Amino acid sequence: MGELPEGAYLMAAVVVDTHGAIWYLLNDRSLSQNARAALDEAARLGDPVYVSSISLVEVLYLVEKGRLPTVALDRLVDALAEPDPGFVIAPLDMAVALAIPQVPRVIVPDMPDRIIAATALQLNLPLITRDQEISKAGIKTIW
Repeated sequence: MGELPEGAYLMAAVVVDTHGAIWYLLNDRSLSQNARAALDEAARLGDPVYVSSISLVEVLYLVEKGRLPTVALDRLVDALAEPDPGFVIAPLDMAVALAIPQVPRVIVPDMPDRIIAATALQLNLPLITRDQEISKAGIKTIW
């Protein structure tokens, strides 16, 4: 790989899905080494890790149902509230909504997953996910 031009740097920004974000914040072994390395690299370079707003809603819902501990929501909210670059909320806006059809429903039937994948498409960033359907849909993924 050649040298970067003077003043340029390698951007390590990524989008992370709900499971990836929670597993990273809880230091869970379910997160792959590649995914952890990508998240660590973004942090090291001071680049954002985007979390779709639907992921925050999903975590709240899973805590309410007792499928995740309250600490999962607390850590996610704390990470999103940090003033320094790190976890950043990516809103479900018109650009993301209009990107959703690029994630075929026949391959990725779950709407929250399609929203997260569309967020990665709209930001033109890789998505950290273990969801094989999303990668089959042609989304650049890290796992």
